[in-house]
This record gives sequence, structure tokens and C-alpha cells, in this order.
Amino acid sequence: MSVVKLEGISKRYPGTAEPAVDNISLTIDDGEFMVLLGPSGCGKSTTLRMIAGLESISGGTLSIDDTVVNRVPSKDRDIAMVFQSYALYPHMSVRDNLAFGLKRRRIARDEIARRVDTAAKTLGLSSFLDRKPYALSGGQRQRVALGRAIVRDPKVFLFDEPLSNLDAALRTHTRTELIKQYHQLKSTMIYVTHDQVEAMTMGTRICVMHGGRIVQVGKPLDVYRNPADTFVASFVGNPPMNLQPASLSGAGDAAALQVFNTRADLSAEQAARLSGLKGGSLTFGVRPEDIYLGLPATDAARFVAFKAQVIAVEPLGAETIILAQAADGEEVTARVRGTVSVHSGETVELFMDPEGFRFFDGETGKAI
Repeated sequence: MSVVKLEGISKRYPGTAEPAVDNISLTIDDGEFMVLLGPSGCGKSTTLRMIAGLESISGGTLSIDDTVVNRVPSKDRDIAMVFQSYALYPHMSVRDNLAFGLKRRRIARDEIARRVDTAAKTLGLSSFLDRKPYALSGGQRQRVALGRAIVRDPKVFLFDEPLSNLDAALRTHTRTELIKQYHQLKSTMIYVTHDQVEAMTMGTRICVMHGGRIVQVGKPLDVYRNPADTFVASFVGNPPMNLQPASLSGAGDAAALQVFNTRADLSAEQAARLSGLKGGSLTFGVRPEDIYLGLPATDAARFVAFKAQVIAVEPLGAETIILAQAADGEEVTARVRGTVSVHSGETVELFMDPEGFRFFDGETGKAI
């Protein structure tokens, strides 16, 4: 088993008013691919470095397989880390880069050769073993960095934004390779990124961080569909969730929202969720893909219509992003089929799917 447990972990740097990591608790299960996701400065890389033993822990307990490792040196934690910068030795061949860590641990020569050949075959590097890093592409260098971690056969793999230096096409390819390697190795992996696409496609669970704290932990689609607050709603998703102030009227079967200058009737379940809102402000949320240009053919009666003037159109091939301004002056983003034809300045009728409605407390930002 390779279970990593953080209990009340904090990190405070001298001379700073606020902690970089503030009392976070998280359990990464054996064989799990956990993604730490958040904007720059949220504490995700600091958290990873504390797990790696590269940063001291100011407070709390860090354990690996029920063994507290707060004061255990990095080299004795049986972890392997893949850095953003690859950190390859330029004067060494791929073979020597892969073998270097094993030689320092005085592993038997035959065992080193076996591990290096196995990792090279797994990562498609067998034909590059005698090359130097300068003769490799960015994706091949990243695979060497990953291979150097694989040959150690560690309890836990740590990744610190390993794809951020790659171009868009290579990033997509390497991301797929990492997913493939995860399923082959079945090891515990902790991956840091600010890229929500990486988080959504790679992680078995996502831990969203903001301001040094954990905001939400869950499966990727659960976090996307049911964000814990307005920060998660606006950070996870591209384009982000539409968030607008709304007013609530009526109750029970007569409950309705006033948003985008139109009335949206609520279901009994939605009305019940909002029943506790007494005079406080309300923020309404809906994902761009839950807004349609043209009335859907099925179950059309439940959709909520409103008019808006198109501000900008972004055709992306399979889909088109429309930015429009509703009659109340609020902007709204819709993700529609790529075959639609619409132009800036045009007034269109948009239709919202009530099943996609999300509600947040206007003062705290927390989901209702």
C-alpha cells in the first residue's frame, strides 16, 4: 500500500503575514491519481514539495503508509519526483540519466540494466538510449524524466507541472502518455497543475486549492458539475460557469428566479434548496453548454428563453463560443454547435436548461 495522509499541514515562511499552506487535510489512497489544481500562489506546489521532503513542515502531520515522515529526509521517503524543467544531466546519455539514481543507491549492475531496459521499452525510448538530451524532442525529454522516476519503483510519484514547458500539441500527446503509464504502473501519483484540462482528463480525484486552503475534493465530473463555491465554478471549466446575481420570488410550486431579464420557474427540489435563503443575496450559475441557440427538440417546454445581443463569436470547429449581452446588461456565454451561423451585433434567443441551474450564497459564495 502507498497511502499518503496530510493532517492539518501548514507552511509559513518567515516574514510573511499569511501561511502559504493553511491547515489542510487530505488522504491520497493507494493507486490513486490525485491532482492538486489551483491558480499560481495557491499553495499546491508548496504542498507537493512538503510531501517530497524539499520543504519543511510548519505544522501538522504527514504520513506515508501510516509512518510519520515529517522529519524523514527526502532520500529516505521512497518517492520519485518529476520536475517541470526535466532536470536531466546534459552530458549523460539517456541510458545514464535513467541509471544515475540507481547507481547512487548501489543497486546491482544487472538489476540496473533490467530496470533501465524495462522503463525504456515502456516509454518508447529504447532507440534513444545512447542519445544525449540535446538530441531529443521536448516530449522525449519528458519521457526520460518520467523514466528516471519509474526505474526507482517508488511508493509514490510526484509531478510538479511537468507539461507546462511543452507546446499545445506535444502537451496533449504527453498527457495521453502519462495516463497510459498510470494505468500500467497502478502506482500512487500526485500531480500539480494550474491547467484544468489536465486535471479533468488525468485525475481520479481533483483537489482544488485557493489561498493556501483546500476548497473542494472530488471526482473530476463531480467537481465540474457541482462546484462547492463560486471560485470553483469560475476556475474549473473553459469557458467558466456563467455567474449572475438573481432575485427569488414566491415559494413552493410558485418559486421563480429573475435572471437575464426573464422569469425562470423552479422545480420543487430547487425551491426547497433555496427555502433557507431569507433576504440574503443570491448568485445564479449555469454552464455555457447548458445554454442553447435554438429550442431543443425534446422536452422543449421546460427550457427558459431570453433574448441577448451577440458581442463576440469564437468558432472552434466542432463548437462555437458565443458571448452575448442580455437585456438586463449582464453578459452571458454559450457553447453551441459549430455549425450555427451567428454574427456580432445580432439579437438572438437563447434557451437555458433548468437542470443545469446552480445556486450560490451571494455573500459567502458557497453552493446552496
